[in-house]
Formats: sequence, C-alpha cells, structure tokens
Amino acid sequence: MKKQFEILNTEVVYPGFFRMKKYRLKHTLFAGGWSAEISRELIMRGNCVAVLLYDPQTDEVVLIEQFRVGAISQPDKAWMTEIVAGAIEEGETAEQVAYRESMEEADCEIQELMVINEFYTTPGGSSEKITLFCGKIDSTRVGGIHGLDDEDEDILVRAVHFDEAYKMLENREIESAIPIIAIQWLALNRQQLKQKWLKTE
Repeated sequence: MKKQFEILNTEVVYPGFFRMKKYRLKHTLFAGGWSAEISRELIMRGNCVAVLLYDPQTDEVVLIEQFRVGAISQPDKAWMTEIVAGAIEEGETAEQVAYRESMEEADCEIQELMVINEFYTTPGGSSEKITLFCGKIDSTRVGGIHGLDDEDEDILVRAVHFDEAYKMLENREIESAIPIIAIQWLALNRQQLKQKWLKTE
C-alpha cells in the first residue's frame, strides 16, 4: 500500500489562543483504494518542550502543580501535578526553551541536558509535538511559587525523592501523560543516568 492523502480544503474555524482548522480530505486505505471525503478539526498547537528536572546526588525530581482547564470537569483534579514545560516560540530551539522554562516555572538552573524522546501528544485532534528532556540540576534550593505574572502562571514547585514520585504515579496522583512518560523513563534509566552524571562531577 502506498500511503497518500489529499487535502481538498482547509478553513480556520476558530482563531483564538489555540487556532482550530477544519480539513476536508481523503486518504488511501489499507485494503486498497481511497477513503470517502472526511472532515476533521485540528487544534493548531505549536511544538513544545517538557523537562524532567533530576538531581542525581539526592535522587530527587522536580514536580510542579498548577490549575489546568482541561481537567475542569473533575474539580478535585483541576490542579495537576506535572513537570516543567512550555511552547517553542519563533526563533527558539527546543534546548533554549528547556533552559528558559526551567528558570521561569521552577527557578531552576539546568547543568546538563539530554533528550529523552519526541512524540505527538494527541495526534487525533492536535498538531502538538513534544520534545522531552531530562535536565541535571541541584535540588537543594528548589521550592516555592513561581511562574510569569503576564502569563497568569501560579506554579507550586517542590523536589521529591524519586521513590515518592513513582508512588504518586502508581496511586494516580499524577494523571498528566507527559510526567507519566518522563517518570517511567527515569525508572528504566535511573541507575545509568546517575552513573553518567555523577562521574562528571
């Protein structure tokens, strides 16, 4: 099967903070031939960055908590536990955003940075693609309330031991996909990462 699609028409149906486009298109089928014309809405979200901030000396990760409108249907879940993240602005690299957002959201300076993976968060309805990093930090002064006033950010920051973070994941205290992916990655790679980063000190 040769995978192809044809866009028949696009229109902007909502021009707000997140633009939404409506596509009319068709695509080839696994069984052969072409699909009928289909209509799909797509939230036009730019590419983003997330950073798991990790201190190999204390074996702690930095978690943040903030209000999220996406969870508003469950009021007790509306404040979500996450990791540092933000959008890539025009002219920025993913690495630059990782360093910037870590300072803005957690007042935390990254000493060393490595890519974990890249992935689409919700490809059924959003164009957002995430570059997920792990950043080496000193967690001894981590904590407090941070974020940018002009972006209405109100972010509670804390450092927790890896074991506690993983228990939060198991207990469903962490329900956002990006920190789940990051913490599970760290569970698989933690010993190697500690050996690598502690050797360089």
